[in-house]
Amino acid sequence: MLLSPHRRLAVGAGVALVAALAGTLVPVTQAAAAQAPARTAATTAPAPAPDMAGITAALNAAMANGAPGAMARYSGPEGVRSRAVGVRDRVTGEAMDVRSRFRIGSVSKTFSTVVLLQLVDEGRLELDQPVNRYLPGLLPDDRITVRHLLTHRSGLADYTDPMFEHTVPGFEAVRNRVFTYQELVDLSLALPRTTEPGVSYKYSNANFVVVGMLIEKLTGRPVADAYQRRIFKPLKLRGTSYIHPDTRIAGPHVKGYLHPDEEGAPLVDSTEQTVSWAQSAGAVISTTADLDTFMSALMRGRLLSPASLDAMTTVTPTDTTNTRFYGLGLRRYDLSCGTQVYGHTGTVQGFYTYAFATRDGRRSVSALANTSNHGAANTALGGTLEAAFCGSAKTATTATTATTDKKPAASPTARSLQSAPSATDRPAERDLPERH
Repeated sequence: MLLSPHRRLAVGAGVALVAALAGTLVPVTQAAAAQAPARTAATTAPAPAPDMAGITAALNAAMANGAPGAMARYSGPEGVRSRAVGVRDRVTGEAMDVRSRFRIGSVSKTFSTVVLLQLVDEGRLELDQPVNRYLPGLLPDDRITVRHLLTHRSGLADYTDPMFEHTVPGFEAVRNRVFTYQELVDLSLALPRTTEPGVSYKYSNANFVVVGMLIEKLTGRPVADAYQRRIFKPLKLRGTSYIHPDTRIAGPHVKGYLHPDEEGAPLVDSTEQTVSWAQSAGAVISTTADLDTFMSALMRGRLLSPASLDAMTTVTPTDTTNTRFYGLGLRRYDLSCGTQVYGHTGTVQGFYTYAFATRDGRRSVSALANTSNHGAANTALGGTLEAAFCGSAKTATTATTATTDKKPAASPTARSLQSAPSATDRPAERDLPERH
């Protein structure tokens, strides 16, 4: 459901009042760490042109680190540009194609957050109210709020840690299984809590399973219906779907390949699965074009009121580098050139995904490598962000060094940019347990 400008302003004012009244409920440590979206000179300076050679280098680096293929699509004032390398099907040898569909993993969390924040805009729930107010008796702690779920600060343990302790056997055990939301919550509650509510960030898929339960309780409809009516249809995302518990990806699609834990073991075709172990935390299927459209529309305010979008993009650090942050179902990465991009990473067996846009929504990039359980490929794929949003100065040495120990000489500009910390300078964040 796209909000009209008048609707967004009216709803935004109401949500702003609720947020102001509820502000005292946020722990002081969290409030101190929170960072509102930056509006500095860096965000208004002319944007560098995307470095398509750098994007290609990042894709090739992902392949050199175990992915059969990789692709990326950039959209901005210069138009749409895309690159693809390798294959989308190892058996047929079909080349990677940016028009193909694939599993986006935890990028699904951003879709789920948008739906829940639309319900906030409609006055059907409040972020700082206990989850148990809406789902009585579900959680053992009334202090856990809706906001804690969306920011990964609930303390609910991630049930995927023991589920995929052994990667391929764990996957095969759930490949065709259909879970209820309650069963997944029970798996989480059987584990020790990771933190007191609101105290610290700890990524957990269990949080967004509960988000799915909230959506279905408040709408009285399956989460698939909410995605379709509120996001897919209004934005004309024709390549995007939520088909749980069907195992197939319809139409031209990328096949995913899972690395076993044992070095040198053959890749496992993990394309067909229910993804029931994730559901509203990671079961959406999409395309690079649709992800660009979604992230740009979100950042441009087409899906949420101004107050809800501000809440979504108000972030806290997730590590000590001060370059990676998390808001409400949304990551912020600070790049070497000073550009801040918002979006999410995604991992589901056989697929790594990046989908990010600038805060004004004018530039976006989506990238995919068809493998998982091989973090070096995920890290290399992250180089597409530097290439797309920072141009050639930084990427002259970013992706190429992923596959060689000898660093090429860098220009003075590149050397100065390399000294600036970047969210992509470190290993990729993991959305699932990984052994490599």
